[in-house]
Order: sequence, then C-alpha cells, then structure tokens
Amino acid sequence: MRIMTFRDALNEAIHEEMARDDRIFLIGEDVATHGGNLAVTKGIAEAFPNRIRETPIAEAAIVGVAVGAALAGMRPVAEIMYIDFVTCAMDEVVNQAAKMRYMTGGQASVPMVLRLPCGLSRYTAAQHSQALESWFMHVPGLHVVVPSTPQDAKGLFRTAVREPDPVLFLEYKRLYSLEGEVSDIVEPIPLGLAEVKRAGEDVTVVAVGPMVSKALEAGILLEDEGIDIEVVDPRCLSPLDVDTLAASARRTGRAVVCAEDALMAGCTAEIACAISERCFSDLSVPVRRLAALDVPMPFSAPLADKVVPSVEQIVEAVKEVVNGH
Repeated sequence: MRIMTFRDALNEAIHEEMARDDRIFLIGEDVATHGGNLAVTKGIAEAFPNRIRETPIAEAAIVGVAVGAALAGMRPVAEIMYIDFVTCAMDEVVNQAAKMRYMTGGQASVPMVLRLPCGLSRYTAAQHSQALESWFMHVPGLHVVVPSTPQDAKGLFRTAVREPDPVLFLEYKRLYSLEGEVSDIVEPIPLGLAEVKRAGEDVTVVAVGPMVSKALEAGILLEDEGIDIEVVDPRCLSPLDVDTLAASARRTGRAVVCAEDALMAGCTAEIACAISERCFSDLSVPVRRLAALDVPMPFSAPLADKVVPSVEQIVEAVKEVVNGH
C-alpha cells in the first residue's frame, strides 16, 4: 500500500493505461503545456509526446474529435476543463456519443472517456462550480462514474478507458488533494458496483463523491451519540448498484442519501426513490435526502460553503431519522 493523492492516483492510472494500449490519447485545453488546468495530466506530454493534443477553447470540437476518433478505433480521453462547459458539447455527448451503438445496431461504438472536473473548489462562482451528474444519469448509452477516493479513482479510470461505450468521469475538484491508501496493483473496478466504506447497524448513509469523506467523519462524531452508521458509496451512478444500496437500507431500516448536486431532480432523488421502491416495508422512516441548495453557486466563500451539505448536516439528518422524524 502507498499513500497517494487523488490527483496522483489518477495521473498514474492515465500513464499506465496509455503504456498498455497505444490507441489511447489525450485531448483538451492546456493538457500538455500545464498538465491540465488542475495538473492531472502532468508528465503525459513528456512520456507520450505523440499522443496528446492541445486544443483551442472549443468544447464542441474537443468532444466531436473524440467521438470521431473513437468511431475510427482509437480510445480518446477528452478533458473538459470544467464540467460547466460541457454545455457547449451537449449535442456531441447526448445525441452522438450516447446513441451511436444503438443506432448502428452494434456495428459502431464510442469508447471514449470524458473527464469532467466538477464541484465547489477555490470559490470559482456559478459558472465553474456545478455538479451536473444527474443531467446524464437518464441518458441511455452513457456511463456516469463518480470516484471518491484515490484507490477508486485509479481502479475506475482503468475500467472506464477499456469500456466500449462513452464514460463520463466526474472528478470533484476538491478531492484532488485528498490522500488515501492505494494498492501497489490496482485492478479495474467494475462499473455499477457500490462499496460499503464503513459498516454499521443503525442507519445507511448513501454518499456520492466528496460526501463520502464527510459521511465517514459524521460516523465518527455519531459514535459518541451511540449511533452506528453504514456508509455506502455508489461509485457509479449509471449503472447504479441498487441491489447493494437496498440491501444495506433493508438491514438498517433507515437511509439518508447525500450528494452535492442539486436537490431538485438530482441524483439523491433517484437513489432515494430506488431504495424506497425496494425497501418500503423495511424502512422505519422515509428516506431522507441532503443535497446542494437550489441556487447558483456564490463567489463569496462563506455563502458558497453554505450551499453544499456539511458534516454537521449529515449528523443532524441521521439523528432525525433515528428519532423517527
């Protein structure tokens, strides 16, 4: 085991996969000159000088080139500097990449990874801080991956780049500096396989992305209250491992779902609904949701910190469901 940051684990995964498969190449803004805006692709240009392509600020072109290259047999890894700008390439993602395998009867596929740094970080305001995973969860043909630890970032990327269909790989920017244990050999992690990050008996807390570390911290605080929570990380939102989530909620009889995307029609809604449908008679109280406030992300640091759920809010939500509220 080694201690690595999320950023370094992902960087190592990219290096190793490019060394394994010469069809993989990187494309995006500043991915060579600066190692990407967030330094995830640092060193790739030196190691693979002919397999990295810098682009103008043109997201539709970045994804369009990636789709075409994937159809021609390559395995592109395209970076959109901030997930907010995927709006400029929605036709390429939703109407082209997602539907190609279906519309050709399986004769063509788009083995593409779209790296999407997202979420609150460095207080970059409303146009650089969004969490948009729920936009893509209901688009058939797309996989939506949200790793929460360095180990998962590496294992899930190794799977994503080998998939025959497009994978949206969401990287919460605030996690890049997160440190964690990484195995010397990290095997690909199957998509659609949730993981119990902390076993518990009283309440299931389903946490997405950066909410996992907050839920684990809440678990430590709740021990003093005599409450034992189980933290489950979906890791992949499409496909979603409902069986694991439901099995945990059925056993504990209570569930709290927390994420940093919007409360209105966000991923917490789908997860809560899926648990409720399968575990209705096993739950002692309704599923509780925690998500970002339905407001644009403020630039002000004190205001921005109030938009996304906190450790304290998880603690209170758990107490409420334990007390039957």
